Amino acid sequence: MNKKKNIKSKRKTEKTKSNINVVNKIPKSKIILILVLVIIFMIALIARVGYLQFIDGEHLQTLATSQQTLTETISAKRGNIYDSNGNELAISYDTDKVYIDPSLIKDSSNKNIIAQGLASILEIDSNELLSKLDSSNSKFLIASEVEQNKVDEINNWKSKLKFSAGISFEESTSRSYPRKTLASTVIGFVGTDNQGLAGIESSWDSFLSGTAGKSVSLKDASQSEIANSNQTYIAAENGYDITLTIDANIQSIVEKYLAEAVDEYKCESGITIAMDPSSGKILAMADYPNYDCNSPNSPNAQIQKTWDSLSSADKNNALYRMWSPKAVTDTYEPGSVFKIITSSIALEENIVDTDTITFNCTGSYSIEGEPRPIQCHKYPYSHGAQSLRNALENSCNPAFVDLGLRIGAERSYKYYEALGFFGKTGISLSGEPKNGGIFYDVNKIKPHELGTASFGQRFNITPIQMITAAAAIANDGVLVQPQIVDHITNTDTGEITTFNTQEIRQVFSKETADKVASMMESVVEVGTGKKVKYDDSIKDSMSGYSIGGKTGTSEPINPSTDGYVASFLAMSPVENTKIVLLVILDTPGEGVNHNGGQIAAPTAGKMFSEILPYLGIKSGNKDSENNTNISEKDLY
Repeated sequence: MNKKKNIKSKRKTEKTKSNINVVNKIPKSKIILILVLVIIFMIALIARVGYLQFIDGEHLQTLATSQQTLTETISAKRGNIYDSNGNELAISYDTDKVYIDPSLIKDSSNKNIIAQGLASILEIDSNELLSKLDSSNSKFLIASEVEQNKVDEINNWKSKLKFSAGISFEESTSRSYPRKTLASTVIGFVGTDNQGLAGIESSWDSFLSGTAGKSVSLKDASQSEIANSNQTYIAAENGYDITLTIDANIQSIVEKYLAEAVDEYKCESGITIAMDPSSGKILAMADYPNYDCNSPNSPNAQIQKTWDSLSSADKNNALYRMWSPKAVTDTYEPGSVFKIITSSIALEENIVDTDTITFNCTGSYSIEGEPRPIQCHKYPYSHGAQSLRNALENSCNPAFVDLGLRIGAERSYKYYEALGFFGKTGISLSGEPKNGGIFYDVNKIKPHELGTASFGQRFNITPIQMITAAAAIANDGVLVQPQIVDHITNTDTGEITTFNTQEIRQVFSKETADKVASMMESVVEVGTGKKVKYDDSIKDSMSGYSIGGKTGTSEPINPSTDGYVASFLAMSPVENTKIVLLVILDTPGEGVNHNGGQIAAPTAGKMFSEILPYLGIKSGNKDSENNTNISEKDLY
């Protein structure tokens, strides 16, 4: 019996050992691998939990919240733009945008009903709307600039049909330009998103646009707002109103006569700037042809001539060109208008005085080493012996070549820099060239180039640079920054921020400025600028006014491919000047007299005939009969 028990016990022991041996037969590597996999799984699990909690938690929370809340954007009202007298130039009015979200329309049969109903009210294509409803799963805009009566009609329609989900409104504003083309390149326009795209609308967009607000409320399963639920409301900050220095009355006068001149003289285009020299305020800035700010994508009459033949890229470039304020963005050769700058430098440096016989015009001026002499406009005739005053009156190129060489490059460039020709003027309009004018390197300029620069050729500046420099002469030699925005108004608080006159530097002495102004008056009374006062069309209304001026005729290197530029710069009164005026007529047509004295001066005179009385500038009522005999030869 004991022997049997021993046998059984022995068998059990052997069986246990056998099991142990089986276990022992599992490789250690497999055990380690299993443990590693378990550890990796645990790490991944912990990492995922950590990611969801700490990294993606905010996003998930936001997503969850969005499913429970209804967020509506509250549009900020864009600020208005006014002229200096408070006349509206750009205004905003309240409208609504209509949106639809197909994902919230559960019953597909309702899509057709919705498409038909909204299309009828909003006067849009129902088939197109239905197609969008069927193909889209996200919210999209179906109409903008919807007036309140249409919004009311949609709400009544929704109420009758008991549709609440999917259709929503967003308060918005639309932009309108009551004066249409007036100062269009200055004002600019906005895009469909109410963002400024040109002119003041673009340059001052951050002030005009304001900051949007929002309201957040709870929504139910049908995506409708739960009545009496807690609501978060952040009010919109409306844009600032901007008041320009532009006077709409002066702007209208300038644009009227500029358009007449461009059409009459068959010019490609024209530019006019009017400035108060003591403050730097721009009273008018005009381009012609211009455009309607309400329809900026419609080409003007000039572009329309070749519009159909243009590529898409060329059409875009043409429109961009049409929108640009060319008085600020474009450069040109100023021509003989620049002689007032050369005269100022010479007087300031005591190289000459005004009335001593200093020059002898023989009809041309030969520079050593140059094969071609620089001719006087009177060639083959000459002006003979002249003072500086005579040379300016006659617009004698040889005399100014002589003067420019006497001054020299170093002294000339010192004053060019002081007058701001090598950089931006600082006027608050986009597009002003970064480096200002285009000049020869002072270290490389040759005598011939220096000579032609003395009378405003073979270098380029912007019109705004030219009138700003001329205004310094009219302002006792003090250069001021041109200014086109007078003040801005916080429409929410009523707070007004005014932009004061920025005096940059004293460039010339008052004595020099007075002498040049006196010579400019002589140019008008007995020289090439007579037609600004004594043209037959205006001599009666202009009699007795104190006006100084200078003619300019920029001659192209190749007249067959490049056009002339006729210009006139004027100031009135000569003492205590209230207005400086620059008129530029680009590329007069074939057969038209291209001299500044012939076409730009009378244009400026017509403008002055209405502007000066408007500004309250008095006429001295001097007898002007001795100045009415005008020879075309003298009007260069």
